[in-house]
Amino acid sequence: MLIAGFPAGAWGTNCYLVAPAAGEECVIIDPGHQAAQGVEETLKKHRLKPVAVVLTHGHIDHVASVVPVCGAHDVPAWIHPADRYMMSDPEKALGRSIGQPLMGELTVGEPDDVKELSDGARLELAGLEFSVAHAPGHTKGSVTFRMPESNDIPSVFFSGDLLFAGSIGRTDLPGGDHAEMLRSLARVCLPLDDSTVVLSGHGPQTSIGRERATNPYLRDVAETQRGPGGGATAAPRRGM
Repeated sequence: MLIAGFPAGAWGTNCYLVAPAAGEECVIIDPGHQAAQGVEETLKKHRLKPVAVVLTHGHIDHVASVVPVCGAHDVPAWIHPADRYMMSDPEKALGRSIGQPLMGELTVGEPDDVKELSDGARLELAGLEFSVAHAPGHTKGSVTFRMPESNDIPSVFFSGDLLFAGSIGRTDLPGGDHAEMLRSLARVCLPLDDSTVVLSGHGPQTSIGRERATNPYLRDVAETQRGPGGGATAAPRRGM
């Protein structure tokens, strides 16, 4: 399996291209702010043909390049219906203007073909399988994508802005809810095997085992499940 990722734009948002191997079809995950050039360079480097764009949520740092990327390759974009409006109205999603100079660089709107994600769905794209989990908290329509373990390759978990190395996504923007975030962490992340590789929306690669042992938010959630006394860690403000 081939996973090629790079941080893009003003927020350093991770964009991933996933394929069975070089020279094959691929899926693009979260082409955000200023990601289009990096996507094209990665496609050329690995001789990949995109068949779909899938989005972990609708914040502009994750969707800003969806229209040009989908348009250039005539592929659909998949997003949860609760976050779909953000592609056309990013300022509403932030509760403030993100600034005219930045907005002037963005192509706001939907691609020609938009498909909606649902909790528990299984997407079969480019010869790969992605399990979708609705994980609200950062936004109402946040989702994660998990690929199953295969041969000697551990399961891969694209966590979006649900779980980071050492932290979690912020919950102070419109649609955010810290209590809901903690419930999503408990329902979506805690049941995963320690060997699961975590590729998040921002920051470095990690694993569920490492985060279970060291991430203060995930540890609080686990403690809360075991009994009273958890949940004391303050809400983060990392990323958008």
